[in-house]
Amino acid sequence: MNDLGAGFGYLLKGQRWVARHGRWFGFGLLPGLITLVVYAGALVGLGYGADDFVAWATPFADDWSSPWLGLLRTTLTALVFVLGLFLAVITFTAVTLLVGQPFYDSLSEEVERSEGGEVPESGLPLWRELWISARDSVRILLRVALFGIALFACGFIPVVGQTVVPALGFCVSGYFLAQELTGVALQRRGLPLKKQLGLLRGRLPLVLGFGVPLALSFLVPFVAVFLMPGAVAGATLLARDLVDPARGFPATGPAGAAAPQERAV
Repeated sequence: MNDLGAGFGYLLKGQRWVARHGRWFGFGLLPGLITLVVYAGALVGLGYGADDFVAWATPFADDWSSPWLGLLRTTLTALVFVLGLFLAVITFTAVTLLVGQPFYDSLSEEVERSEGGEVPESGLPLWRELWISARDSVRILLRVALFGIALFACGFIPVVGQTVVPALGFCVSGYFLAQELTGVALQRRGLPLKKQLGLLRGRLPLVLGFGVPLALSFLVPFVAVFLMPGAVAGATLLARDLVDPARGFPATGPAGAAAPQERAV
């Protein structure tokens, strides 16, 4: 429970940081606003088309009598839309971070600078950082898709599908949201995706305390855009405290860069 509260504390610290640095808050809003417009259109389209998709996917039920036909397709339509929201929560962060990589890198560096000490630098050109970020995002989204399919299937289990599955869905969303956000600071330290995930799993309650409330808040329209700058700031603070050379992860060099082999793709 202590770690859950501490994780939520990092989320609050990040929001407080951008509140004290208004210029960086405005700077960090731009990528989220661009992505929000695209996602809003996609979700509206899903809302209008989900019932047609379900009808097309279940031709075997065309001859079912009432109320079974309506019950089946209404349930499936709701599940399709929930799955769409689940994927939107995860992919929104990934896409926003990809669109706003230069913005959020600068914001994260400023957070570290304000905390004192040397600011880690990857030493990589921007195109290389964008490639690594895009590649890692695809890997994360594939993991999310697998979890999403499994949770979608479990949604048909009576009682469990309406109680346990949504809770697990938010935990999965929160974990991968935390990974995407801390990845800004961890990638700069030269940690590959595999080590990032291992680092986060080692403090799972802390990570969920940060990520789950964020995933829940992202379901509210427009909230994600306004929380993203503070979420990046809070994730940077979280990453700073997670990365500890005593845990077996690489310390930074003179300019804060990790050893070349740790940056290798």
